Amino acid sequence: MVKYSVIVPAYNSEFCIRQCLSSLIDQSLGREHYEIIVVDDGSTDGTANIIREFEVKYLWEPNSGPAKARNYGAREAAGEIILFTDSDCVPSHNWIEEMVKPFKLPDVIAVKGAYKTSQTSLVARFAQVEFEERFEILKKAESIDMVDTYAAAFRLDIFRKFGGFDESFPVANNEDTELSYKLSSAGHRMVFNPDAIVFHLRHPDTLYKYSRQKFWRGFWRMVVYKRFPGKVVKDTYTPQSLKFQILSLFGGLLFIMLAFVSKGACYPAALFLSAFVLSAVPYCASAMKKDLIVGLLSPFLLAARASSIGLGIIYYFTARFGRW
Repeated sequence: MVKYSVIVPAYNSEFCIRQCLSSLIDQSLGREHYEIIVVDDGSTDGTANIIREFEVKYLWEPNSGPAKARNYGAREAAGEIILFTDSDCVPSHNWIEEMVKPFKLPDVIAVKGAYKTSQTSLVARFAQVEFEERFEILKKAESIDMVDTYAAAFRLDIFRKFGGFDESFPVANNEDTELSYKLSSAGHRMVFNPDAIVFHLRHPDTLYKYSRQKFWRGFWRMVVYKRFPGKVVKDTYTPQSLKFQILSLFGGLLFIMLAFVSKGACYPAALFLSAFVLSAVPYCASAMKKDLIVGLLSPFLLAARASSIGLGIIYYFTARFGRW
């Protein structure tokens, strides 16, 4: 009897889908307990041919974005628990077993796993350290409010009751945050299992790709915050230091510009920028224990992160007021 349904949206994923599906076929849990559903989101490369090599349920739809693809898979699911991962993720051998373990507690309605990377580029390594910082925060929470789709599991009845992912999100960016906040605000319990690991094949590996990703993270997070303003102050996933770094960095840049008009602005500029540097020290010290080079360069990478997210936030308000 099928208890679990694993759903994988795929779009032009020929470079990675074979690794993903191979790992899902070879799980510690017997195949009689779970099904694999792959939703081809209108791929134009060889993704479909690779998927058909595997014993999975293949679904196709015109390209409409991952939120709609995941919802399509959920509608076709036979399991009581649905799991999501991405086509560029390779789940560990016991991933399904670890993901479903917390559901033994009747009040748990969703589970979030963790991911690692084997990439060697500096920026990818920094991104991994960044996520590990967030994982440490999540470990301390009895109930979390963020379940990322790279390693997510939900009770199907609850997922359907809340309408699944909001399909107005056209790309894979914060649609999972929106659903998580919705479930959390309704009082449902979600938990983090750091032992449910997937290996991510493509963290952004250049500063440009990383900064571009963070820009859109800032933009789409503001879309979600508009619906859940209480989460602006605090959630279980976002380090408070990140918000402080955005404010201090942009405060410093603002006073630097004002310094061209008034020399008195130099002092607050120095104060804001010093605050940014001091706020980066704990992160850098922690990062150095895991990766010395990443730790030493973290102040510059944290500045890139803060500026990119901040610009995404500014763009959100510019676009919003521009429509009015």
